[in-house]
Amino acid sequence: MIPIKIVGATSKAAKPAADISEAAGVAAKYLQAGSLNLQALPPLSLYIHFPWCVKKCPYCDFNSHEAKDGHTFPEQEYLDALRTDLEMALPLIWGRKIYTIFIGGGTPSLMSAAGLDRLLSDVRTLLPLDSDCEITMEANPGTFEAEKFKSYRASGINRLSIGIQSFDERHLKALGRIHDGGEAKRAVDIALANFDNFNLDLMYALPSQTLDEARLDVETAMAFNPPHLSLYHLTMEPNTLFAKYPPALPDDDASADMQDMIAELTAANGYGQYEVSAYAKEGHRARHNLNYWEFGDYLGIGAGAHSKLSFPHRILRQARYKQPKAYMEQVRLGAPVQEEYEIKREDMGFEFMLNTLRLHGGFDPNLFAERTGLSLNAIEKQLNAAEAKGLLYRDHKLIKPTELGQRFLNDLQEMFLTS
Repeated sequence: MIPIKIVGATSKAAKPAADISEAAGVAAKYLQAGSLNLQALPPLSLYIHFPWCVKKCPYCDFNSHEAKDGHTFPEQEYLDALRTDLEMALPLIWGRKIYTIFIGGGTPSLMSAAGLDRLLSDVRTLLPLDSDCEITMEANPGTFEAEKFKSYRASGINRLSIGIQSFDERHLKALGRIHDGGEAKRAVDIALANFDNFNLDLMYALPSQTLDEARLDVETAMAFNPPHLSLYHLTMEPNTLFAKYPPALPDDDASADMQDMIAELTAANGYGQYEVSAYAKEGHRARHNLNYWEFGDYLGIGAGAHSKLSFPHRILRQARYKQPKAYMEQVRLGAPVQEEYEIKREDMGFEFMLNTLRLHGGFDPNLFAERTGLSLNAIEKQLNAAEAKGLLYRDHKLIKPTELGQRFLNDLQEMFLTS
């Protein structure tokens, strides 16, 4: 899942609902009058978090936990918890259709074929899905088994996101990945045989990586003609092994050269960059991720999952308990949500722009009122200041970061942060 920064004051969730009728009462309070006025609710996505992986990577700050012996985890107990979690959340999204589903982690491809089939069956039983629903699953090349992935496809997964990171043995070892270059290529071959829509994740500016090595990784990925590429600059995230023991990384000039190389190579091979790290062939943009970036809604279930849910007069954020054991226990107690709060009116402009400014093509100015329930005048001062600095282009049909704004995106986003 694309990480979404949560800002604003947080508070403990209200006392959990004991049953479905009480849950409906909890939902009713969010339908009361409030400070916003949304004319229509945005598209709704479902995010499902699978928290286990074979081995924790030294750069990873996602909510992932090493499975016992690399592959043992309480699958049935966790699937039971996911279904119960979803049932308890239903009153918050009554009558709304799901347009995209993303199963992220961790390593969801550790799930058995039967487990994944059960999960999607539970989702279909409880939720109305759009007839063209995009259903993505993250997969680690070290867990690819041809028969299992055929079963995943038959169960309804119609898009894979494969965490390649690199095809280079030395770099894979430095990143702590469990696969080698050969397994990475085999994984893409299996994906090609079973899926017509998939994404390859690559990272660049890796420890001691050269420009030629970065180019070879991108060229190797593009040789498979994937419909979508995600190309991430390696960053040192807090609370990771790399943050504690930083490796030697390429300097700013070297990583800038890699970014320029990526821009040239992707454009020359028919990939349009539509977001900071996302490149797609025509018609293959990641619809689930686009919904995040366009400030759409998403219900997140599973350990540590986040939700953003709109109501006519307020927008709610939630975060579930992170530790798998604690999450499953809290589900049994009827209270999987650890934090819950409304986005403050004064924070809404920043939250919206934090996401939409990642889009290279920008957005229609009307989207601001549609998704926030506020007039664009609420951020007029910041828009004018960003435009005056040459970081933003705007007219009556479009607001988008300039090339300079893309280069200094963090600075541009921070201009919308209220003190």
